[in-house]
Amino acid sequence: MIWSTNGNERVEMKSPLQRPFFAVFQNEVLLNSKRVAPYVLMLLFIVNALMWSVRGAAVTRGWATNSDFNIARNILAFSWFLGLPIFNAVIMGDPVLRDFRLGVDSLIFSKPISRASYLIGKFLGNFFVFVCCMSTYVLSLIVMQVVHTSAMIVLPVRVLPYFKHFFFFAVISHLLLAAIYFSVATLTRSTKLVYGLAVSVPVVYLGSSFLEKGLPVRWRLVLDPFWFSSVDLMIAAGTVKPAPAFIDQYIVSYSPDFFINRGVLILGAVVCLTILCRRFTVAERTEGAESFSILALSTGADRVYYSAASLPEKRIALLDKPESHERVMLPSVATASHGFRTTVDKLIAALGIEFQLLRAERSLIVLAPLAVLFSTLELAFYKVVPEISYSATYASSTAGYLLLFLLGMTVFYTGEAMHRDRELKMVPVLWATPIPNSVLLLSKFFATLLLGLSLVVVVGAIAIVIQILKGDTPVNISAYLITYSVILLPSLVFMSGVSVALNILLRDKYVAYAVSTGIAAGLFYLYGQGYKHWLYNPLLYQLWNYADLTGGGNKVGTILTHRVYWLALSCLCLALAHLGFRRKSAKGFTINGRLGSTGWAIVVTVVSLVVAVVTGSMIK
Repeated sequence: MIWSTNGNERVEMKSPLQRPFFAVFQNEVLLNSKRVAPYVLMLLFIVNALMWSVRGAAVTRGWATNSDFNIARNILAFSWFLGLPIFNAVIMGDPVLRDFRLGVDSLIFSKPISRASYLIGKFLGNFFVFVCCMSTYVLSLIVMQVVHTSAMIVLPVRVLPYFKHFFFFAVISHLLLAAIYFSVATLTRSTKLVYGLAVSVPVVYLGSSFLEKGLPVRWRLVLDPFWFSSVDLMIAAGTVKPAPAFIDQYIVSYSPDFFINRGVLILGAVVCLTILCRRFTVAERTEGAESFSILALSTGADRVYYSAASLPEKRIALLDKPESHERVMLPSVATASHGFRTTVDKLIAALGIEFQLLRAERSLIVLAPLAVLFSTLELAFYKVVPEISYSATYASSTAGYLLLFLLGMTVFYTGEAMHRDRELKMVPVLWATPIPNSVLLLSKFFATLLLGLSLVVVVGAIAIVIQILKGDTPVNISAYLITYSVILLPSLVFMSGVSVALNILLRDKYVAYAVSTGIAAGLFYLYGQGYKHWLYNPLLYQLWNYADLTGGGNKVGTILTHRVYWLALSCLCLALAHLGFRRKSAKGFTINGRLGSTGWAIVVTVVSLVVAVVTGSMIK
C-alpha cells in the first residue's frame, strides 16, 4: 500500500500481515504443526470427549448431554481434571528456549525486530496452537449431538453454548497459566522449573482453596481462577441433587463477580507479559563490565639470552654419552570392559553422575517442598483419628498424598534424564565410551527411582516428627516401613520403568509427557467411575487399607500377587526399552558363545511376560 502525505513524498505502509509480529506468530504455528505433541493432545482430547459423552455423569444421572449445565460442567472439568495445566506447560514452556538451543537466536535478533514483537508473537502463536488442541474436545462434544448412543439423552442441536463456556472456562482460565509458564521459562531458561510449577499447580490450587475458606463468598469467587467456588456449579459436586428435568432447563449465567474474576485473570496475564518484555535479555550476563588494561609494547633488547645446553659442544657431548640399558618392569595390563562385576562398577559410577545431575535440577527447589508440605499438611493441622494405630494412619495418609507427587515427578524427571544427553549434544561422546546399553538406561532408571525414594524418606521422617510433637504416640516404625515398601516402592518402580520405555519408544520428550499424562488422566477417570480392577490399577488406588497389609484383612495375598504382577511389567518395560534403544553396540543374540545384552533383554522380556501372565491370572 502506498500512502502519499504530500505531492512529493510517498511512504509505503505495511500490511498488518507483513509485520514482524505476525511473522513470528505464523512461524510458531508452522513449527508446532510439525511437532507430534499437538496431535497427540488432540487425539487424547477427542478420546476423552467420547468417553465423557458415552459413560459420563449425564448418562448415569439421566441428564441431557447437551444441556447448558452439563456443557459447562464438562468444560470446567476438562480445564482441570484432565491434566490440562500440565499440557499447557508442554506447549508454552519451550518456544524461546528452542531458539537458543538450536543456536538461531543471534540470527533472529540480527533482524529489525523488537523484543515485544518477538515475545508476544511467540506467546500468542503457541497459545493459539494450545487453544486449537483444546477446541478438538469441544468439537467432539458438538459432533456427539448428532452421533450418539441410545443411552444418551440429547436436546435439539446447539453450538453457541459450547464455544461460550469454552472461551470463559477454558481459554481465559489457561491464559494466565500460559503467561506464567512462558515468562518463567523465558527468564530462567529452564523448562524443568516450568514442569515443576505445572505439577505443583493442582496442589497450590487445593491449598489456596483451603486457606480461602474463611473469606467471604464473593472474595472466594473473585480469587478462584477455575471458578469451582461458583454456587451454580455446586450441583456438579453432588451437594445439590435436583431432578433431571431441572438440570436440562437450567441456564448457567455469568454474574458481575464472574466477569471481575475473568478480568483479574486477563490482567494477570498482561502483567506477566509486561514484566517479561522489560526483563528479557538476549544473553545472560555472567560477569560485570569488562575492565580495560593498557598494553605496553617494549623495545628490542640489546642482549640475546641462551642456555649453556644450547652450545654446539654441549649437544655433541650429550650425543656421545652411552645409552642406558637398565631394565624397567612394565605393569601388567588386562582389559576389563566385560564381565558382571565390571558392568556393576560402571553402573554405580554412572548412577552417581545421573543422581547428581537430577539433584541439581532447579525445579526441585519448588517441587520437593510442596510435596513434603501437602503430604503432611492434613496431619499437622487436623486431629488424627487412628484406625489401627496412629503410626498406621500417619503412614497411610502420607502414602496416599505422596503417590500423586511421585507420579508427576517420575514422569518429568525421567524424561529430562533420558533426553538430557541429546539436548546437551553429548550423545556422540557417551556412545563412544565402552559401556553397555544397560548401563546407560539403568543408570537413568535408578537415578529417578533414588530421587523418588529420597522424597519418600523425607516425608516419612517429617510425619514421624509431627506424630511425636502432637503426642500421638507410640511411634511404630514398622508401620511406615510396611506401607511404603508395599505401596510406594513397587508403584515408583513401575512408574519409572514405564516412563523409560515411553521415552525410548516414542523418541520425543513432549510426546512422552502427553501420553503419560493422558494415560494417568484416563485411568483416574475410570477409577472415579467405579472401574478399579487390580489388573489396571498399578497404584492400588482405593483398593487397600493398612489392615490389608498386615494380614488383618482378606486381601494380603492378592496385594502381594498384585505387586509381583506390576514388578514383572516393570521389568518388561525396561527390557523393551533396551531392545528399542537406538545405540546398537552389539546386535547379536550371543557374543563369543555367551549371551549378549540383546540376548539378555529378550530373555528378560519372555520371563517377565510369563510372570505377568501367571500372576495376573491369579488375581480375581
